[in-house]
Amino acid sequence: MVRSSFPTTLLTLVLVGCAADPRVTGPFRSDMLDQPPQATRRPHHSKIHGENRVDDYFWLRDKANPEVRSYLEAENAWTEHHMAPTDALQKILFTEMKGRIKETDVSVPYRIGEWEYYSRTREGQQYSTFFRRAVGGTDEEHVVLDVNELAEGERFMSTGTMSISPDGKLLAYTTDNTGFREYRLHVKSLVNDRQFADTVAKVNSVTWSTDNRTLFYVVPDAAKRPYRLYRHELGADPKDDALVYEEKDERFRISVWLTLSRAFIVLEANSLTTTEVRVLPADHPSGTFGLVKKREQGHKYHVAHRGDDLFIRTNDKGKNYRLVFVSMVDPAGWTEMIPHREDVMLERVRVFADFIVLTERSKGLRRLRFLGDSGQSHYLDLDESVYELGADTNAEFHTTTFRYTYQSMITPRSIFDYDVAKRASKLRKRDEVLGGYEADDYRTERVFANASDGTRVPISLAYRKDTPRDGSAPLHLLGYGSYGAPYPASFSHARFSLLDRGVICAIAHIRGGGEFGKKWHDAGRMFEKKNTFTDFIACGEHLVREKYTRTSRLMAQGGSAGGLLMGAVVNMRPDLFSAVVLNVPFVDVINTMLDETLPLTVGEFEEWGNPKVKKDYDYMKSYCPYSNLSAGAYPAILVKTSFNDSQVMYWEPAKYVARMRRMKRNDTPLLFKTNMAGGHGGSSGRYDAWKESAFDYAFFLTQMGIQE
Repeated sequence: MVRSSFPTTLLTLVLVGCAADPRVTGPFRSDMLDQPPQATRRPHHSKIHGENRVDDYFWLRDKANPEVRSYLEAENAWTEHHMAPTDALQKILFTEMKGRIKETDVSVPYRIGEWEYYSRTREGQQYSTFFRRAVGGTDEEHVVLDVNELAEGERFMSTGTMSISPDGKLLAYTTDNTGFREYRLHVKSLVNDRQFADTVAKVNSVTWSTDNRTLFYVVPDAAKRPYRLYRHELGADPKDDALVYEEKDERFRISVWLTLSRAFIVLEANSLTTTEVRVLPADHPSGTFGLVKKREQGHKYHVAHRGDDLFIRTNDKGKNYRLVFVSMVDPAGWTEMIPHREDVMLERVRVFADFIVLTERSKGLRRLRFLGDSGQSHYLDLDESVYELGADTNAEFHTTTFRYTYQSMITPRSIFDYDVAKRASKLRKRDEVLGGYEADDYRTERVFANASDGTRVPISLAYRKDTPRDGSAPLHLLGYGSYGAPYPASFSHARFSLLDRGVICAIAHIRGGGEFGKKWHDAGRMFEKKNTFTDFIACGEHLVREKYTRTSRLMAQGGSAGGLLMGAVVNMRPDLFSAVVLNVPFVDVINTMLDETLPLTVGEFEEWGNPKVKKDYDYMKSYCPYSNLSAGAYPAILVKTSFNDSQVMYWEPAKYVARMRRMKRNDTPLLFKTNMAGGHGGSSGRYDAWKESAFDYAFFLTQMGIQE
């Protein structure tokens, strides 16, 4: 928790329309609902680069202050009051979303050793239960972990890592019951269900050695950066665990895992631009990790193992990576297998006993390439022109098949097993869509908008085939555009509550993401960050110009770094959008990036810049949403956050809304909702998550005049 420099006794909250007694605390009452709440302005002064900065709402950082909670509850009450007329619509939307999903369902089993593992959901339960059964044995199933039991009495429950010991007898798993992403390590026996006393309070990644009694785990520092690796022997006091490695460079985060071959434990240190990898024989847990290649600024690489060789995906010859291998017996040089290509991004390499699977990205779309021992390769054939493709669970090193997932905005998530030798896919499961869904009633396509510098920016679209193309249709535009993460054109059961009401759904694949490789990312980060925002604006303008919609019907939504996107484009072009939702938005860029005690800050200097550097500060100041709010008209806006968000602290959106209330000059709604028991992803239970989606959709639809 970040400590505030303001004493609690000096903080007051003034609510317009209620008694102006500064001692008033507690929840917002129904008799205060004639006007929205106003947070007290208490100027906080700071100075950087010779510039005096004033933050009127700095005090909202004091999470322990009851006045802060009172303000958040006041905003929640105002939002609930404003949204009360949509209660019936929210219930309808929730019922629709739930009604499309097979609530009692089971996943496709995957094999690890002598067991098949799978999960099951049951109607009425918020969480999954994980099971296993013997391969080739009876159908008797054994509970691995019931998350519903873990969640009893908790307002939030999330599982992090789940690691099965190589002999299949033990489970190491982590849980978070606050939403703040502080995961506690637990160990249980899968033979007799006994819980071990071996627990550690804050743990990130976890893996077993092949002796089945030694665990390696990573813990975070005060800023939640994974930085120390410990070795733990089952049954020992964790206080005596040996510190194996400590990462002192605050730009780097470490993680640990077991190779698919189960031969090596991998310790990887990663910044946003640089990697360093060490490996340890998995059957010698007390040994020393050996360095693969010393870190060099700008060099990122990742390893996989087979036999005597390490296979390395490296950007040493170009930003889109190449594939090499090196003999561990004679590691004198790297031998190239797949060269760097300017137009193809090598995203991932998975090495199995008899083949290698390459995940590539070309022309903005993923594809799977299978590479045999002979050096010959082939690609997986796909049908649609707009889709999302990825690997599913592949936990066995010795296998003849590769499991992958395929979906599009109108094709439900489908799981296939691909026989590599026969080049044949077998459908194992396609998510059911209940309620009479017919894929032929919908269309999906990809179009391109021209950015201000001439760059062609792809947009994925989905709509009912009877939706008019005369500009009258509402359009829901999503975007992200950061960290090199492509925005998936995936299937959503909930989305059909929009599509079936005549809404066109669109995704803007803007720069800063990874749709066209590392160069696409670099063109939307650091001193090119504003391309992300102008690309999104260009996409909106294109959709209006081509009569998919019009500005009075154009809605936008983004979360986290996508919330930064929303804040920036609303400042730049408030006239372009009719309604905007900002989920857990990163809107106070400068103040957050000046605070190195916060999670993510130092590591993300290589994504946003360091405002302590004058050049970086000047550029960030030019787009920071909180810094650039000005008096004027804004679209209808809903801002959502979580009190226990550890990625974007609740006070960023709280300050943003408080300041916008003072700047806003028109009467469109400005609503702010804080999930007092959620994390960065909102609520943890599936029913609660559907209710949150129904809330967002009700906000959008009513702004479009759609009441049912």
